[in-house]
Amino acid sequence: MKLNELRDNEGAAKKQKRVARGPGSGKGKTAGRGIKGQKSRSGVAIGGYEGGQMPLYRRLPKRGFTKPNRKEWAVVNLGLIQKFIDLGKLDATQTITEDAIVAAGVTSRKRDGIRVLAKGVITSKVTITVSGASQPAVAAIEAAGGSITLTAAPATEAAAE
Repeated sequence: MKLNELRDNEGAAKKQKRVARGPGSGKGKTAGRGIKGQKSRSGVAIGGYEGGQMPLYRRLPKRGFTKPNRKEWAVVNLGLIQKFIDLGKLDATQTITEDAIVAAGVTSRKRDGIRVLAKGVITSKVTITVSGASQPAVAAIEAAGGSITLTAAPATEAAAE
């Protein structure tokens, strides 16, 4: 096979309809947009309008609730902490705090606290002090010989116990 023999699969590329190119094209003059009116112009945005009928988005009931004072956790996985230890950006011999995690660039900011999750594998013996952690993450850190201190447990886990 040569470069000049390369072709698309049959039906892979549909030929574009060229509008407003004369009466012989079948889409000449008004280019299939009819005569005058908002829809014949460019930049039309009348998506939710249903001709005076109550729009669908107003007919359906509102669902759910967004708690205004909810906690937003910065999530960090164990595999990511191990990767940064291997790269030398986090010191496994020192206590790894939330400030150290942010300074190393594991996460961009703390938000309402950093929460450690169990995705990935941790092999280093580390001491971590964070706002929250999942139970599998705590078990994985302790299995590797390390320890974890929680400064503030999430309200959802405290209520479940």
